[in-house]
Amino acid sequence: MRNPVPTWYVEDFYVQYVDDIPCKLKAPFDFSFIKKYGEVFKVYDDQDSGNICFGVRDGEERLFIKFAGAPTSRYEGKPEEAITALKAAVNVYEDLRHPHLVRLIRGEEVGGGFAAIFEWSDGECMGKMYPLSRETFMQLPDSTRLDVFHAILDFHIHAVEKGYVAIDFYDGSILYDFSKEKTLICDIDLYSKRPYTNTMGRMWGSSRFMSPEEFREGAGIDEITNVYGMGATAFALFGGEKDRSREKWRLSDGLYEVALKAVSDDREARQPSLLELKREWDRETGSVSR
Repeated sequence: MRNPVPTWYVEDFYVQYVDDIPCKLKAPFDFSFIKKYGEVFKVYDDQDSGNICFGVRDGEERLFIKFAGAPTSRYEGKPEEAITALKAAVNVYEDLRHPHLVRLIRGEEVGGGFAAIFEWSDGECMGKMYPLSRETFMQLPDSTRLDVFHAILDFHIHAVEKGYVAIDFYDGSILYDFSKEKTLICDIDLYSKRPYTNTMGRMWGSSRFMSPEEFREGAGIDEITNVYGMGATAFALFGGEKDRSREKWRLSDGLYEVALKAVSDDREARQPSLLELKREWDRETGSVSR
């Protein structure tokens, strides 16, 4: 492992190497503790969450390490705040274990911070921040995208049953493993127990997936909010995302009406639950809902 002293300084950020892989930080940081997990083959350093993430290989085993405590390039808070948040997130992953959620192995204090250790997933991400991965993801046929949407719905119904509300879910949270033909969801760190109130005005997340109440301080954030998020996900998978015109929609008129109802600005006009959204969707696709 190279010395953690940065090799150059550019655009107000330090760039240093971890196992010959560059990472961008606000200041130098000693990542020598990473060697206990294996050799780094991938770094994700452009997050605004306060975490820096590593893909690590130890023989045949590969892990995904999410670490809080370093001065990451885009985080506005203090490292201690990021550590507290990641510790809380570990509890969320444990509570919401599911076949379509990335698998948490454990969380532990290490390197002067805190690490959440996950099983590595060979998934292509739908998020726009990863253009090459997104391009591969968006080549999926509609039949497979329907399976992806069902998996996302099923996970969020599971989250509701566990008493949670989804916060900051967007296309960057959606992975598809082509080799296993499996959908995986990641980055659920901010999912919270209900009841939940918007105390900040504009909440975390991508505006393409956010309901009106996620911009309004004092609004309740609940299952009907998540109905909107799932409707927005349908338009991201099968339509024009924010352009929700019929011309951009790839599927039937019936499914278009179900998705359009879900993204109504009027909460009372949306489906009253995720389970009802799933039932309406399945009726139009000819599936049998649980």
